[in-house]
Amino acid sequence: MKPVLFMCLCLQAISATAFAQSIPAPGDYYLIARSSENQFRSSHKIFVRPSDGLRKVTYCNRTYWVRPYTVAWSQIQVENELQVRVEYNGGKGWRPICEDPERQVTLSDLGIAMDPRDVLYVDPETSAALSRMDTIGRAFRTQFGNKNTDRTKD
Repeated sequence: MKPVLFMCLCLQAISATAFAQSIPAPGDYYLIARSSENQFRSSHKIFVRPSDGLRKVTYCNRTYWVRPYTVAWSQIQVENELQVRVEYNGGKGWRPICEDPERQVTLSDLGIAMDPRDVLYVDPETSAALSRMDTIGRAFRTQFGNKNTDRTKD
């Protein structure tokens, strides 16, 4: 019973952290896709500091750090007739600060010669997260004797 409780607590902590990181906070910058009626459709966070997996880009003469997945996403949003802008969360709503980022940075600018849809499909960050969860699950199954659910033996 203790191992199950421990695993539940670990998974809860991981999911709570992931959720907290996805909530926009004042001072955050996002690429935001909106309809022609200015209705929010979707968004991707962009960063002002470098980090693992991020690439340096420039939107409207300002430096940001983004994942290739985000650049691919912006290209697809425009193909789907949505408007993409860099917007700033000032704490009391979103302020557009840069128009047409998809025209300023493309996958080819990042040295990626793939269709944007393929980049969305094989996003390494998503794959890495799934791989980490699979590794954690295998470790628990091995340690606590439930080897029948090991998905690596398909």
